[in-house]
Amino acid sequence: MSDLQPVSMTRKRPMKLSTLVTLMICGVIGSVLLVLCALYFMQITKATRDGVKDTALAIARTLADDPEIKRGLLLSPATPLIQPIADAVSRRNGLLYVVVTDMRGVRFSHPDTRLLGQQFIGDDLAPALKGKENVSVNHGVLAEALRVFTPVYDAAHRQIGVVVVGISLKKVDEQLSRSRWSVIWTVLFSVLVGTLGTLALVRVIRRILFGLEPYEISALFEQRQAMLQSLKEGVMAIDSAGRVTMVNHTARQILLLPSDESGETPMMDLLRDVARSGVARQDREINCNGRLLVCNTVPVKSREDVIGAICTFRDKTEIRQLMQRLDGMVNYVDALRSHSHEFMNKLHVILGLLHMKRYDKLEEYVLQTAHNYQTDIGAIQSKIKSPVIAGFLLGKINRAKEAGVTLTLAEECQVPDTANEQQVAVLITVLGNLIENALDAMSGQSEGEVTLLLHYQNGWLSAEVSDDGPGIEPARLASIFNKGYSTKGEHRGVGLFLARQEVEKLGGELTAESEPGVFTQFFVQIPWDSERLIA
Repeated sequence: MSDLQPVSMTRKRPMKLSTLVTLMICGVIGSVLLVLCALYFMQITKATRDGVKDTALAIARTLADDPEIKRGLLLSPATPLIQPIADAVSRRNGLLYVVVTDMRGVRFSHPDTRLLGQQFIGDDLAPALKGKENVSVNHGVLAEALRVFTPVYDAAHRQIGVVVVGISLKKVDEQLSRSRWSVIWTVLFSVLVGTLGTLALVRVIRRILFGLEPYEISALFEQRQAMLQSLKEGVMAIDSAGRVTMVNHTARQILLLPSDESGETPMMDLLRDVARSGVARQDREINCNGRLLVCNTVPVKSREDVIGAICTFRDKTEIRQLMQRLDGMVNYVDALRSHSHEFMNKLHVILGLLHMKRYDKLEEYVLQTAHNYQTDIGAIQSKIKSPVIAGFLLGKINRAKEAGVTLTLAEECQVPDTANEQQVAVLITVLGNLIENALDAMSGQSEGEVTLLLHYQNGWLSAEVSDDGPGIEPARLASIFNKGYSTKGEHRGVGLFLARQEVEKLGGELTAESEPGVFTQFFVQIPWDSERLIA
């Protein structure tokens, strides 16, 4: 068994999105709840103690203003006036004790009647004896308590004693415990809501991401980018607002866009129209930077909603060049097949003449056959060194014969071969359009002739295509190279436009002359990469 393992098995898989989101949200919610609970407990503790203190102060101030308490303090310590009032207030309000002392700290009331007339215990009484209200936590005769001290004044506003109200800290802790349980239940409810919200959020995110994990989305994105950049077709996409969201490398080359800009391109109107209507547009032609582009545009949908549009396009000149090259090779093969059949027929004639021993006729027939070969194929091969162009011309010669027109190659023709495929493709495109136009123009004539002259000199190839057809009126001559201009019907008028466009792209020139009823002549001049004629 091999020691090599797949990458997916050896590399640790990242954490799932649902787990990651759950941990993050739980961490945030837990931290926030922890801080809030701490602050809440601090506030509740302070608020509870302040509430108890305020309640005790209110009771103490009420007792300090009670006339019976004042009258009891002015009498002897044995008076029974203060103790019943203090006991009643203590029971009614759930206090630990209510103690009333005179200015010497002697108790006039106490829950334990045995301590009446004795000295109050605690240094926290001293400020109250000086006329200041005081709050403290201290342990007296009974349990530890929150103690509130309020001075008592007579009618002349002379201090005559102190009212002490004590509330057990156990009671304060009970109130705090009740408050803490409220906080705990609030926290538990918050955790429950947070958990349900987290689960709902995870489900929504997974539905938006089509159940994919982040590392899977990253891998798909990298594959998508690699695929888009490797395409030979240009690709451009927009969103529902008409903003460009994606342009691949080929599209930037065709549209001449900088690497960091999207720009306003000719197909933006087409993209926006498709994004708005949701209807695809197929095989639309757009002129851009001197190129004719074939565009296919489709809407981008998400759950039946149009969220944008994407356009794929390719230079139509490249497609036409490939078709012309293919057409040239097919014509070349057809011409060879046709001449092969003719050659077999000629062999049969020669064999028959030999059997009949008609040597005089045999000599005449062989000489005539050699002359015809030299006139047709031999002449073309001797003058046209490019096999693709030669095959193309052979096909056109046969096509002209079928149409009842003579296609003549001038004697002075000389075309060297070239390694520049683009130049060959452009020449075939231009000659194909010009010869076909000439044949169409003479289709109504009983006979006609098309003359082709090809001449190479100093790195330039000149071509002249002449016909004796009906000619072109001077008013129309200036418009024949415009896209869509044609006298042959709708959806025509592209051939001459593309021919001139491709010639000018190479740095060449295409012009025309015509005299109605006499002739039409086209002049082509393109650069040709060849140092010398190949013999």
